[in-house]
Amino acid sequence: MVTKRASKSVKTKLFILDTNVLMHDPTSLYRFEEHDLYVPIMTLEELDGNKKGMSEVARNARQASRMMDEIVRACPNGIDEGIDLTEPSRRQATGRLYLQTEAIDLHLPPGLPTGRGDNHILAVVSFLAKRFPKRPVILVSKDINMRIKARALGLDAQDYFNDKVLEDTDLLYSGARELPADFWETHGANLESWKDERSTYYRLRGPLADSLSHNEFVFDTTSEPPFDAWVTECDGPTVVLETLTDFSHQKNNIWGITARNREQNFALNLLMNPEIDFVTLLGQAGTGKTLLTLAAGLTQVLDAKRYSEIIMTRVTVPVGEDIGFLPGTEEEKMTPWMGALEDNLDVLNGATNEGGEWGRAAAHDLIRSRVKVKSLNFMRGRTFINKFLIIDEAQNLTPKQMKTLVTRAGPGTKVVCLGNIAQIDTPYLTEGSSGLTFVVDRFKGWPHSGHITLQRGERSRLADHAAEVL
Repeated sequence: MVTKRASKSVKTKLFILDTNVLMHDPTSLYRFEEHDLYVPIMTLEELDGNKKGMSEVARNARQASRMMDEIVRACPNGIDEGIDLTEPSRRQATGRLYLQTEAIDLHLPPGLPTGRGDNHILAVVSFLAKRFPKRPVILVSKDINMRIKARALGLDAQDYFNDKVLEDTDLLYSGARELPADFWETHGANLESWKDERSTYYRLRGPLADSLSHNEFVFDTTSEPPFDAWVTECDGPTVVLETLTDFSHQKNNIWGITARNREQNFALNLLMNPEIDFVTLLGQAGTGKTLLTLAAGLTQVLDAKRYSEIIMTRVTVPVGEDIGFLPGTEEEKMTPWMGALEDNLDVLNGATNEGGEWGRAAAHDLIRSRVKVKSLNFMRGRTFINKFLIIDEAQNLTPKQMKTLVTRAGPGTKVVCLGNIAQIDTPYLTEGSSGLTFVVDRFKGWPHSGHITLQRGERSRLADHAAEVL
């Protein structure tokens, strides 16, 4: 139990952990720096009730229990005075961990029966707030309703922020920026320019050079024709810009598909470049993420022979659960979740307009033989060599799941993550804590990765109008 000695440190806070925080991130025990943690007995009961099964939640519950067991076993003097987290956390945290070791007289309004686990935890928070009136006592929960109830009772409550990559997703790296009107005047003093067979290069210095990242796209709409380029070298105050391949022109079409806007052209430059191993594409529905990726994949698998096959996977809802007792193979069981793949393959199969009905049928069979659909549940331990790996609906992955998938890449494999962070279906994941946001932020500036946020919908005039007015 928290002792009076702990109340002397009024600067450090006392955080009470809700069960869902530990089930979301078992390492949260070490994420509160110098502040103290308190784990109610009901949190342990709920962890115990959720430990069975093979889901991500059950694995996290077991890991959280194991971590607390290791912390307790490392404290030979008992747990009544709290356990110093400095050594168990390898100095990541310097606070103390308190476990509920005594019965607490629970007092809550009559409308909140203490039989419910959430209300029991709220009663513990209320008791501790009264016991330490001079110390900040704060409930940490991923459950919005739990936080609302706590505030209604006059208690402090917060979300768990440590898993958030960004507080405001408007600050998320977009992968492209428009050059200011005076760019060439301020950066053209020592300009060097040269050409090769494909592109024109510009080496320049200036105030904007320090803020540009590897493989970031830049564009100037005021010039004629419009100037589109990307950063191929960053060396302190000096950058090298390379002009892009124009995939909006029919002569550069990819499996019959051409770019319909600037961002799609940027995306195809990333997807078709063999030096880029990891690509992330964000965008609303209808911006062409899946179509562009499949077209680029088929061209490099069937025409250029750069990769041996396309592997496509996506999160099945609910995340991490078994894909069910449907008859058939793994690929057939994944079919209900792969409607987007089939729709786009139909478009690509009809895009070449060669060989009539028989030719299209033969092309469809050839395409299907090189596109494999896999379930996320069986990815652990695999290594993909010389594959074009597409992770669809990546916004529903946690950072841990994203790491598991991206580290499957072997030699010669390209990984493409597609998603829309405004459409997250997974409980406890937000735009700021999604695995897709995580990799966009962490891979920014790596010479072999690229990112672009697609802005304009190109599905149809009906879909575009519906997106605006509905």
